[in-house]
Amino acid sequence: MEENNTYRDQLSTVDSKGKRVWVFPKKPWGWWYNKRKYLSYVLLAFLFAGPFLRINGQPLLMLNILERHFVILGQTFHPQDFHLFALAMITLVVFIILFTVVFGRLFCGWVCPQTIFMEMVFRRIEYWIEGDWKDQMRLKKAPWNREKILKKGSKNLIFWLISFLIANTFLAYIIGSEALIEIVTSPVTEHFGGFVAIAIFTTVFFAVFSLAREQVCTFICPYGRLQSVLLDKNSLVVAYDHIRGENRGKIRKNEDRQAAEKGDCIDCNLCVNVCPTGIDIRNGTQLECINCTACIDACDHMMEKVGMEKGLVRFASSETIEKKTKFTLTGRAKAYSMVLLGLLVLMSALLITRTDIEATVLRTRGTLFTKMDDVTYSNIYDIAVVNKTNEEAPIHLEILEGNAEISMIGNELLIEARGEHTGKFMILMKKDQMKSGKNELKIGVFNNNQLEETISTTFIGPI
Repeated sequence: MEENNTYRDQLSTVDSKGKRVWVFPKKPWGWWYNKRKYLSYVLLAFLFAGPFLRINGQPLLMLNILERHFVILGQTFHPQDFHLFALAMITLVVFIILFTVVFGRLFCGWVCPQTIFMEMVFRRIEYWIEGDWKDQMRLKKAPWNREKILKKGSKNLIFWLISFLIANTFLAYIIGSEALIEIVTSPVTEHFGGFVAIAIFTTVFFAVFSLAREQVCTFICPYGRLQSVLLDKNSLVVAYDHIRGENRGKIRKNEDRQAAEKGDCIDCNLCVNVCPTGIDIRNGTQLECINCTACIDACDHMMEKVGMEKGLVRFASSETIEKKTKFTLTGRAKAYSMVLLGLLVLMSALLITRTDIEATVLRTRGTLFTKMDDVTYSNIYDIAVVNKTNEEAPIHLEILEGNAEISMIGNELLIEARGEHTGKFMILMKKDQMKSGKNELKIGVFNNNQLEETISTTFIGPI
């Protein structure tokens, strides 16, 4: 391993004067790259089809923050389910911590939408139009002639069209596919705000994939910063076997590398050329590394070509490289696993016991009791009902425990799909049925004769 650690004091894509160093990665290939391609195809198909897939008439996923309407796997969630959202966020954070502790930034290189779009869509279009890395560098330095204008213009036009498609897809996840189709098929004047939103989304995505690129992973994404805190010497990352590879040296015909005190690294620099973030993996684990495995494929290809064993760059931890042991889960990872398992069990229990109808009953503030006749007294209550289903819900109330009657004030409770309703009702109780001045009651909330929820309340009467 090189003892010069200056690479840790500066980013690979910024020079000493703070100027952007544009990265021209060589077109990757190999076994790992093919696996990433197939996974990317599946994830891209799922991403673009997601807003149009339905479960029980509901979208697979919709996060409508403006209207506070959230649908996950066909299940509708309301602001009243905020505790589930908070628990889900905690569970997600623990999962991210555990995954990073064990596998480093594997998510970034294989599953992250930013990487998939950049490396599997936009970069491949760039290779197709402008050629491989050497051709791209020559084109960048070339004057603005007909060839450069044609290639740059066609590339950016395609980038803009794809960004427009991505913007529409992401907007569909927010407002729903039906609302998006209505915006797209209607005149601009009828949905001006929607068209402005699509234009902003498109511009942002175009800027990300044509200009920001790997800078998103290095500067903008908080996960990249988080990994430097979470990784340790036992984390499984894309790593260079410095024990086997050093000292580096060019390969020479009929040379005894062991006698020449040379390692297996032939210093071909191919692992650097293919890196989409411009780092040298031989310097060790770095902030910019997204575990994309491009350097593994490049190194394995070269090792195979010169007749050496593959795996000089591979998935490994620094501990397994230095001690030549097998990878095992640490106590830290096992502890996070237990916490995650507990959170998942709690989350599952809350989802299973979650009701379709949620009601809140409170005695109207500032009131006690009213004497209706010589033997009957009444209390007034406020009721708020949330219908989490996609159908109208005719709600009626019954006394389950206690000798009393319910009388609705105003219309019966008919809650529209995914709607909310508030109302008032009275509970009537005869004096000879009262045990004290404060009587415990249980009210059943029924939807089409099906008990949805049981609510405890009190009835105040004369002492």
